[in-house]
Amino acid sequence: MWKQFLSKLPHKSFHSDASLDLTHLPPGNNGTGSVNGNSIHRTSSDNVVSSRSTTMKRTASAIFPSSVVTSAEPLLLFKDVPNAEKQNLFISKLNFCCHVFDFSDPNKNSPEKDMKRQVLLDLIGYVDAGTSRFTEPVISASCKMIAINLFRAFPPNTRSSNGGGETEEEVPVFDPAWTHLQLVYDLLLKFIESSSLDGKIGKKYIDHSFIMRLLDLFDSEDPRERDCLKTILHRIYGKFMVHRPFIRKAVSNIFCRFVFETDRHNGIAEILEVFGSVISGFALPLKEEHKLLLWRVLMPLHKPKTLGIYLQQLTYCVTQFIEKEPKLASSVIKGLLRYWPVTSSQKEVMFLSELEEILEATNTAELQGCMIPLFHRIGFCINSSHFQFQDWIKTRLTSTMQQLQYSKK
Repeated sequence: MWKQFLSKLPHKSFHSDASLDLTHLPPGNNGTGSVNGNSIHRTSSDNVVSSRSTTMKRTASAIFPSSVVTSAEPLLLFKDVPNAEKQNLFISKLNFCCHVFDFSDPNKNSPEKDMKRQVLLDLIGYVDAGTSRFTEPVISASCKMIAINLFRAFPPNTRSSNGGGETEEEVPVFDPAWTHLQLVYDLLLKFIESSSLDGKIGKKYIDHSFIMRLLDLFDSEDPRERDCLKTILHRIYGKFMVHRPFIRKAVSNIFCRFVFETDRHNGIAEILEVFGSVISGFALPLKEEHKLLLWRVLMPLHKPKTLGIYLQQLTYCVTQFIEKEPKLASSVIKGLLRYWPVTSSQKEVMFLSELEEILEATNTAELQGCMIPLFHRIGFCINSSHFQFQDWIKTRLTSTMQQLQYSKK
């Protein structure tokens, strides 16, 4: 009897589709982009033709479970919803992009990655349009999604720090998740630059913790990521004035840790490039805090053996101080003599090149206070038989003679 009764009940199919619960995916890296001007350029694959929302709904239901995609709302296009619902759709898309994929295998979860990429492009387009002012829930959700995708621990650097010369950069390592990280960086840049972002609300979420974790990313081995961070840090410094002292202090700590502890960091040149712009904006007369930055942070950066990688940016920062306050020139030259290398001819040539630029920005009165130790050191260089010194001296003497002949005319 029971068998007859059960045989009449409809049988539930146990054939599942290719659904995947994204909440159980292992966390992975995401990707970055290089910056040129005010935008982060994406590859040509960004020009993906948007599918109709109905098609995307069917695709979503075939890949994601209903617990992840609620009626496929995140995949709707902004033009298909009323203006009053666009910010809710924006938050829905942000939540959709909080799922992080593993990019170590390019063939793994390809449909899901493509779908997330398309949603990120939609988000960038909406922010770029700037049609409405961002509410606090939008700002909160944006910072949360950006933090989940960008902030991550880098694997231990197994490459030897003793390889290569003092000016030789190691072969860059490119993050396989670049295609997604690049879009997230682009979204962050446009989000910060947008006039729709209220700075008073934004500073609550782009806070000290957010900035510190952003600065940690400068140690990325991918130069494209460091380029993105360079522009974004500059925009944050410009937009959120309340965070400026903290940024200067945090950057100073990075430099000091590099000089006195680790002797290794991938992003010193990029951070110095941002700092050069910061120094050029210092008001006159210079504050004591800013002078301490020169003595305690910038001058010790001449000590590491990898000086050649960031020498150009460091020289620019130092000369900016002298141009703003010429009285600092004598102390800067004495500081340079303090860290003068005595065992590396290659590094001595770098010091001479920097010294040349510093002297061009120094007036005669300030040179009097350091002339004796300066020429004593230059005399040692002239007496050196190393070919690098001979070539440098020959070039500089020829240039000096030409300038003297021109001035006599």
